[in-house]
Amino acid sequence: MASNPVQFIQQVRSEVGKVHWPSRREVVLTTVMVFVMAALTATFFFLVDKIIQLGLAAVLGI
Repeated sequence: MASNPVQFIQQVRSEVGKVHWPSRREVVLTTVMVFVMAALTATFFFLVDKIIQLGLAAVLGI
């Protein structure tokens, strides 16, 4: 299914016109949500790591 470059560009422009581009507010909100979730995940794994560290220290008597 080979097409010439002009048809390709026309098809690309047609498809780009169908894309729903997010608003600035949507981008900011989702970016903030990603940073919040990353911070919560990092905190969770930090706490789990500390609990495991304390448990091992208690078992091994270090």
